[in-house]
Amino acid sequence: VSTVAATRAASEEALIASALPRLDSLIAEGVTTIEIKSGYGLETATELRQLSAARALASRRPVSVRTSFLGAHALPVEAAGDKDRYIDLVCNEMLPAVAQSGLADAVDAFMENIAFSAEQTSRVFAAARALGLPVKLHADQLSNLGGGALAAGFGALSADHLEHTDEAGAVTMARSGTVAVLLPGAYYFIRETQKPPVELFRKHGVKLALATDCNPGSSPCTSLLLMLNMACVLFGLTPEEALRGLTVHGARALGLRDRGQL
Repeated sequence: VSTVAATRAASEEALIASALPRLDSLIAEGVTTIEIKSGYGLETATELRQLSAARALASRRPVSVRTSFLGAHALPVEAAGDKDRYIDLVCNEMLPAVAQSGLADAVDAFMENIAFSAEQTSRVFAAARALGLPVKLHADQLSNLGGGALAAGFGALSADHLEHTDEAGAVTMARSGTVAVLLPGAYYFIRETQKPPVELFRKHGVKLALATDCNPGSSPCTSLLLMLNMACVLFGLTPEEALRGLTVHGARALGLRDRGQL
């Protein structure tokens, strides 16, 4: 709530200025392409301002920026607990505005008991696909609601977190080519005990990517090299798997096949 309030009060230039030190930390470790999500405006004008600020960073630093619209991230205070009405706003007002602006490369959502249901997420994804925007999902982080499988059913570029994904989810992700993005920083910071099912992903050939999940609530980290270490130490990835996760598979999670390997 405090982050949403601060973001709504910030100008685009202020958002850019606050992002630059974090971006510089990532660039210093070799990052050349970054995904930036919105999701801290939770109303149309601020979501668009976040996306515009994210795109502007590419002109301030030598980095490629991919943007994801995350309007279905949390419920704003003014929604008064009515998730369906808020999802109506996302689908009927925010998404068309985002599509018209051309500021988003993909649409993301948070499907979880504390966030949005499978039905609500499906509505967002159907609206996004109708507007020609690819999708991705915060899935199965705190419980197994079938998020991995739902994302795969919509041909999602990626599904993030996935600590509680089951074998059915791994199978459908492999079939759809949906990349599993593992986020060891969030796992560590919230003291999660359920590890993502790396063996199932290996068994079924799901591509594994890694990311910082840099955000103020659950992973305040800007070191991708630390994620490389954590993926091996905490999740049991091999060094080769971890390196692929930060390179070619990271690129695929963003829908990019023109980078990530020599």
